[in-house]
Amino acid sequence: MFECQKNNDRNRLLSSVLVTLFILLAAGMTGCISSREFISTEAKFSKSKKSTTFHTVEKGETLFSIAWTYGWDYHKLASANSIPRPYTIYAGQKIDISNRIAAKSPTKVASVGKTSKTPVKKAKPAIRAKKPSQTTPTKAILESKDGWNWPAKGKVIERFSTKKPQNKGIDITGKKGESVSAAAAGTVVYAGKGLRGYGNLVIIKHDAKFLSAYAHTSRILVREKEKIKAGQIIAEIGSTGTNKVKLHFEIRRNGRPVDPLQFLPRR
Repeated sequence: MFECQKNNDRNRLLSSVLVTLFILLAAGMTGCISSREFISTEAKFSKSKKSTTFHTVEKGETLFSIAWTYGWDYHKLASANSIPRPYTIYAGQKIDISNRIAAKSPTKVASVGKTSKTPVKKAKPAIRAKKPSQTTPTKAILESKDGWNWPAKGKVIERFSTKKPQNKGIDITGKKGESVSAAAAGTVVYAGKGLRGYGNLVIIKHDAKFLSAYAHTSRILVREKEKIKAGQIIAEIGSTGTNKVKLHFEIRRNGRPVDPLQFLPRR
């Protein structure tokens, strides 16, 4: 009788030990699974980061606004993404905004050392170039300081910078309502507030190479496709899209921001 009781006690003790071991093993396996799941989830998130070579179109965006944001000429961006005129894009579409440019057809180069058999034509007498009109500044003029005017009277408070924090143009002080004038003659290609971070914005196209932009205005006084003369009042200084009354002014050459102070006359 005593021996049976002793065996029962041993069996109970053994059972409790086995139950304890099972619980510990189960907890350990759960911990391993949880850590694996965590690592797997973390890896998925790291892989799901947006690629820096593509922009996903959001509602309300245009090809022009995307090109402006990333420093592209919108014609070249359309060409690189095989988007035909009138450059229609849709929400969710991925736009390649990397620096890859659509390959151009190779230019034929004359072989060195061989003489061309084609007869040389006599040069025609030079024709005097007409003076550029006020609405069509030439490339030569726009490349120099003589082709640009200051868009506002205030002082420069923030200069152009490619370092962080970036500034794609210059910021000029002013009082709300003061005039903003066109830095050069051209055509208004954008007048609105659809570009994030710019507030009320006017963009003028001066030729195939140069654009200028006037941001944070309180009131826009021109409309798209309007022909603008140099010095014409196009807007009023304000603080839309920012926390300070100022004019943000940019010059872009082939879509890329350049330092406006390299083009504006000294004062």
